[in-house]
Amino acid sequence: YRLRSAVRDLAKALGLSLDRVDALAAALDVGDGLEDLLTRLAEAGIDSAGDTGTRLMTLVGQLVGFPRHLGQHVGGMVMTRGDLCDLVPIQPAAMDGRTIIQWDKNDLDELGILKVDCLALGMLSCIRRAFDLIESVGGPRLTLATVPAEDPAVYEMVSQADTVGVFQIESRAQMSMLPRLKPACFYDLVIEVAIVRPGPIQGDMVHPYLRRRAGEDPVTYPNAEIRAVLEKTLGVPLFQEQAMRLAVVAAGFTPGEADQLRRAMGAWRRPGLIEAFRQKLLAGMLARGLSRQFAEQVFGQIRGFGEYGFPESHAASFALLVYVSAWLKRRHPAAFTAALLGSQPMGFYAPAQLIRDAKAHGVKVLPVDVNASRWHAALELPKKAEGGRPDAGEQPAIRLGLEQVYGLGESAGMRIEAARTDGRFRLLRDLARRAGLGRESLLHLARAGGLGSLGLDRRRAVWEAMRFLDRPGSLPLLEQLDEGDEDDEDEPCNSVEHLSDRFRLPPMSPQEEV
Repeated sequence: YRLRSAVRDLAKALGLSLDRVDALAAALDVGDGLEDLLTRLAEAGIDSAGDTGTRLMTLVGQLVGFPRHLGQHVGGMVMTRGDLCDLVPIQPAAMDGRTIIQWDKNDLDELGILKVDCLALGMLSCIRRAFDLIESVGGPRLTLATVPAEDPAVYEMVSQADTVGVFQIESRAQMSMLPRLKPACFYDLVIEVAIVRPGPIQGDMVHPYLRRRAGEDPVTYPNAEIRAVLEKTLGVPLFQEQAMRLAVVAAGFTPGEADQLRRAMGAWRRPGLIEAFRQKLLAGMLARGLSRQFAEQVFGQIRGFGEYGFPESHAASFALLVYVSAWLKRRHPAAFTAALLGSQPMGFYAPAQLIRDAKAHGVKVLPVDVNASRWHAALELPKKAEGGRPDAGEQPAIRLGLEQVYGLGESAGMRIEAARTDGRFRLLRDLARRAGLGRESLLHLARAGGLGSLGLDRRRAVWEAMRFLDRPGSLPLLEQLDEGDEDDEDEPCNSVEHLSDRFRLPPMSPQEEV
């Protein structure tokens, strides 16, 4: 509970009308504390000396900081030597197949029970798909360990902020930092991942590091011990481990106290916890002959980690995925973009933006087609030249997947892919019968231009689908399709010649096709 939510819930419980509850909540500012509540009650027209005001003041003080509701970590795993049910009640969670226990993580910590957070990253799935796509068109079989390291072309691309789709460094904030930092090796990527975070920014670490890296400011250290801690980052603590080691070597913290500091830094939703260490940190540094200016600067930097900073190990793990995804974008842009499209939703960019970026990098993008597309985007090799060899220097093209057809649905897409194993679709009725598609699915395909291989542009395809399925008094779709294959004047046909002769639909312009 924070102040506003505590006041709102207690005011409702004490019987205040909703309009008075809203007025009281609106009177509270984000930075208000318990000491400001008396004034805010008066502003909302509530007598703090009355029964309701007195109860509200008393109970709010007890409720602030108390857990408000059950929060379940999506990947939290509790591990014990024996059966967990012998220690704590276990109950079913809201999600099927999940269970929760009735203790929180702090209870587990006090009891010495191991809790592990198992997290997943969409980029891992994307990289796996990219490796499979590269192999599918005759490329090498790659793993995270076999991607060529320290490719200069990759760092050149990253330094130019050409990072749409690249893990962690595709945001506008990261793109603005990359040309200034100009990563040239793997550890530069580790720093890049960690530096654009609330902790380093709030702790005023970004600009000092950049100035020192550019040679504009000298790099100095108060003593050899602090140099050993901060030398890798030019005297600026960018990682949580550095903050902990500084507390030990500069302020005399014990390892246990340093671990408590780490926990305070990790509680970035409650940044005020670090303030409890202020006096001990400052006194310890002053006692070891460090200047007050340096001590205040270090504490300000450590306090910044309360706004969310990275451990170096975490940043290094992320940096590996940064490099691999950047390498894929530089060396295999078609496979990388196709893998991104198959891993949505993720990242900052919509599929249309990813496709536009791929085209800007020379990748050919082929449209969705019921006779060529799988559910996910795939690669197609260029057509062979007259001599029977692939065109030299050409990279594979991306064939957009059926998943890009708005409203189609995966089950319909998989039926199309499965039905195609018996041969290409020739007519609209052939597609509908073999894939078991209804009216809406056919219209979605028609509007997306997915019926081009049937000789239909989008306008004609929509018209044909509506003629075929929307006749008054017609039988249900599957019964229509079983009536026989003979065409007559009343039986719809998706022949382009037949359609253009009878209805003279104008062809679509290139702008309309796009």
